[in-house]
Amino acid sequence: MPDWAGPVARYVIHDGLPGTARVAAIAVAGSALIGVLLGTMLTIDFRASRALIRLYIEVFRGLPILVTVFIVFFGLPTISPLLEFSPLNAAAIALVLWGSAQVAEATRGAIQSIPREQHEAAAALGFGWVGRHVYVILPQGLRRLLPPFVSLLVNIIQNTTLAGVIGGLDILQAGERQSERITATPPIGLGEIHAFEIFAAVAALFFVISFPLTRLAAYLEKRLV
Repeated sequence: MPDWAGPVARYVIHDGLPGTARVAAIAVAGSALIGVLLGTMLTIDFRASRALIRLYIEVFRGLPILVTVFIVFFGLPTISPLLEFSPLNAAAIALVLWGSAQVAEATRGAIQSIPREQHEAAAALGFGWVGRHVYVILPQGLRRLLPPFVSLLVNIIQNTTLAGVIGGLDILQAGERQSERITATPPIGLGEIHAFEIFAAVAALFFVISFPLTRLAAYLEKRLV
């Protein structure tokens, strides 16, 4: 291994990887909680709530994620100083908005795919709307939702790289900083160009993270759907 490779690898893993993991964890948790709630509410026959939720879904599914990142990071602070977020948190919030819209639509489809007889049987057992969904409908719907949710997790991990556009330190940004450092003339750097090797290693790291998840999604789709 070349002498320059060790420090680069340590920086990417010790400093960049935690940033990617943090953004992905917040985005996945927020997308799941908000998306399942909105998707379930979307099945309620109440026009006002359905229209608002549908607007939310269409807006954040339709916007490029980078535009949402810019709105959160640059736009919200102009409304209130309380809405000023760090680059990593801004990227996580933007991914929550995008991801929850995806999960909401998938949840709606999963719930509506449950046969009406299941609703009627639960009602016959004395369950109200909440009880039917909590104990009968949602468990079956979430089972069908799991494969697309794992696929969404892969997309979220890959889109964490958008944090670097606004200065967040993630895997890709860490690799870029190290590439620039090595390219700089001594004594700051080595005066050498190793961009291909560095970004190939970054790509390999993303592949190692994402490939098992894509295989898991395919496996779950065969077993659960």
